[in-house]
Amino acid sequence: MDMSEKFHTELNGLKQDTLNMACFARNMLCNSLQALTTENIEEAKEIASRKKYLREITIELEERAYQLIALYQPMAKDMRVIACLLKIITSAERIGRYGKDIANMVKHVKGQPEFVQPLPIVHMAGLVNAMIDDGIRAFETGSIEQIKNFSRRDDTVDALWHSIFRETLTFMMENPKTITRGTYYIMVARYLERSGDHACKMAENVHYMVTGERIEIK
Repeated sequence: MDMSEKFHTELNGLKQDTLNMACFARNMLCNSLQALTTENIEEAKEIASRKKYLREITIELEERAYQLIALYQPMAKDMRVIACLLKIITSAERIGRYGKDIANMVKHVKGQPEFVQPLPIVHMAGLVNAMIDDGIRAFETGSIEQIKNFSRRDDTVDALWHSIFRETLTFMMENPKTITRGTYYIMVARYLERSGDHACKMAENVHYMVTGERIEIK
């Protein structure tokens, strides 16, 4: 096996492991919202405990990427793949950490008085998770088709965040007993909005990897 073959074998392995790590982080976010909805404290503890592995795998993947750069000094498209890979790792780790933070809230909201009507948190989470999934899939396939509408989708998530913020404040003013639940739900909505932003960052970097052109999704 020559140097080029060895490099591409190692790069493909690193890309696959990065995809697995991104899916792991995405599942931390998704599972934490399920635990919050069901107020399952044991499940929440298990999700929060995954942060240790998330941190370890983040460091390992970053080190492998830096070693590839140092050993093979890749150029052009190969270098863009590694640059994208490093950004995907960073965004995924943040998403996973938001999952851990949401999981840690479950014990605080369990048994707290409910709102008069449910907030669209589950709907918002579905939109954000779909964006993360499409960002990961675009990185995997090298296709930018599913990320072309990310700006519009991000606007929808942002609008939901503002709506949930206003609605929760109204509930809290009408019934002060909901203040504890309301405070945490505002934070959850904010973390979801930030996770949507990280999905957009993934999409920006995949676009650069594929086309060599930098874009900003606003």
